[in-house]
Formats: sequence, structure tokens, C-alpha cells
Amino acid sequence: MADTFDEQCDYLFKAVLVGDSGVGKSNLLSRFAKDEFILDSKPTIGVEFAYRNIRVKDKLIKAQIWDTAGQERFRAITSSYYRGALGAILVYDITRKSTFGNVKKWLHELREFGGEDMVVVLVGNKSDLVQSREVEKEEAKGFAETERLCFMETSAMQNLNVEQAFLQMITKIHDITSQKMLEAKKENGTTLKISGRKEIQITDEVTATKQATCCSR
Repeated sequence: MADTFDEQCDYLFKAVLVGDSGVGKSNLLSRFAKDEFILDSKPTIGVEFAYRNIRVKDKLIKAQIWDTAGQERFRAITSSYYRGALGAILVYDITRKSTFGNVKKWLHELREFGGEDMVVVLVGNKSDLVQSREVEKEEAKGFAETERLCFMETSAMQNLNVEQAFLQMITKIHDITSQKMLEAKKENGTTLKISGRKEIQITDEVTATKQATCCSR
């Protein structure tokens, strides 16, 4: 399904998918970007990414989603891709308790390498396999509330809540970005001034692509 318009993007938002190997990150991205599901998908090697254009309010946003490998041997490669990411989908498998146990480790990495305002959505994937559930929804929801994360259960196979999880993240990033730009304009007059790399999560990502033409998805 391709976009039927050729307009200029207002923003580029980079986000990452993280979590243990086999939790369904690649199929979540495939559902979101191309509405596809691959039953026998192979583990991601290193990092892959996809684009999709999203309209939030009156702004056209190009969402650039990076799918990172879950295997330990790729950690040195993928940690560098957290830089500049405004959001993250942190995925575990509701049928494998160990993948939920490792969520704390992934969250620590996101907070260590990502920006302080990074929007994180905790996603319990494979919600269609309720008969094999090992992680109760209330337990995950409680953890998300404690860590101030958004939370949602999804099924990439049945395409349940996949769109909603990504849109929740992108919309929240947009709200934070808009608020920061508004505050910066108030501080500096009518023109937003960029000073140093402290605001790379917002200014570098936005200004570098302000005039870029959106890719079709």
C-alpha cells in the first residue's frame, strides 16, 4: 500500500524496536510498514529499518523505524543506533516469561544510550496465543506504570493493536517536539535557534529533513 500523495515532510522521527530475539519485532515492523506478516521470519542480523508516512494533526511525519537484533552478539553494533532516536517500542513475548524478565535490561540500555525525553512503549506481543500466556497483562501494566512507560498488548499475526502502538509512540513524540519548539520560540523570539548538540533528539532530526520529500511506504 503506497501513499497517494507527494508532499514535503514536516518532521523525521527516528525510533527503534528492541527486545529479545524471537519476540516478533520484525513482524511488528512489517505489519506497520507494509501490512505483511511472515510466519517463518528469520532473526534480524544487525539492524534493518523501514519508513512510513504518518499524519498527526496538521503535520506530515516520516517515521523511520529501526529494527535491532535481539541476539547478544549484536549488542555492540546496535547500541549506536539508539542515538538520535526519539522513541522506542520495547517488545516482549507474552508466552515467554524470560523475555519479560529482560525488559529491565533493555530499558536500561534505552535510557543509557537514548535521550532523556525518549518515548518508550512497552509491547507484549503474541496476544493471540492466550492459551500459552506466561506474562499476565496486569503485571506488565504495573511495571509500565512504575517506569512511566506506555503499554499495549499486540498480535502481529492477527494485526491487533500494532497500528495503535506505533501511533501512540509517534503522537507522543510529536506532542513533546511541538511543546519544546514552542518553548524555544518563546525563549528566543519568533525564530527557533539551534545551539550545540544538546537538542539533537529534536532539532537535528527535524531540521535535517525539513525539506526532504517523503518516501512512499
